[in-house]
Amino acid sequence: MSISDETFETDLIGHYGGDNLLASIEAGVTALGKSPESVTIEDLAPVDEFHLGGRPATIELCDRLGVAADAQVLDVGCGIGGAARFVAKTFNCEVTGVDIAPNYIDIARILTGWTGLEGSVGYEAASALDMPFDEASFDHAIQLHVAMNIEDKTALFSEVCRTLRPGGSFGVYDIMHVGAGEIDFPMPWAADESMSFVRDLPTYQAALEAAGFEISQLRNRGEFAVDFFAAMKAKVAQLGGPPPLCLHLILGANAPAKLANMISAIQAGTIAPVEIICHKPAAS
Repeated sequence: MSISDETFETDLIGHYGGDNLLASIEAGVTALGKSPESVTIEDLAPVDEFHLGGRPATIELCDRLGVAADAQVLDVGCGIGGAARFVAKTFNCEVTGVDIAPNYIDIARILTGWTGLEGSVGYEAASALDMPFDEASFDHAIQLHVAMNIEDKTALFSEVCRTLRPGGSFGVYDIMHVGAGEIDFPMPWAADESMSFVRDLPTYQAALEAAGFEISQLRNRGEFAVDFFAAMKAKVAQLGGPPPLCLHLILGANAPAKLANMISAIQAGTIAPVEIICHKPAAS
């Protein structure tokens, strides 16, 4: 890894590594009338599914992947572990999450302990480009809003492919360029353009195929994202402000600007979340 790579990773960790996040989540749990001993993954969903569409997006992605009981699942860029916990509990399988931000991994482990899922969910702090797993370790992999921070998408997808067993499935759910227009910063994934690598669908398709994947399904989820924001806005209006647990806790002090820029770009048709389902070819 070059010095520039190390600097970039340090900046990226800083972008995602809010110091007071766990305390804010604890305060939100208390405001719900819950405690670490009684909080559920459903209570935590509004804050720990850090991607457009939240839990419904995770459900649809995993249904399309065909995740089944006893499977071994890899969550690439797991954040604070919300999707990993949900998948483990819902599908009765084992999930391993990996994320570059050590602070997120620490919080993921704590929240997993709160929800009693430490026996089926584990986490590693590492780069998605160099994951500490043996070849052919997993049946499925998921990636939710990750590659916007990674320039070399072929290297990323090659590393995921390496960890999957032959015949394994991979679900990508990333924000991509889908039309003309510039991206205004800050965005939830980047303070400025230096850490943003949003690309179009053909770029993803080429990178996945170069890594050895066969693509089976593609879906532009722009309308889904617009509906998600409309529902979120209506809920905030009904409550008279953000709920105790919500994405604002992760987005930090400039959350309104990040969300406003993202909503504007999606409504303008410049970007949208896109879902890709692909498979590693079965052994011949």
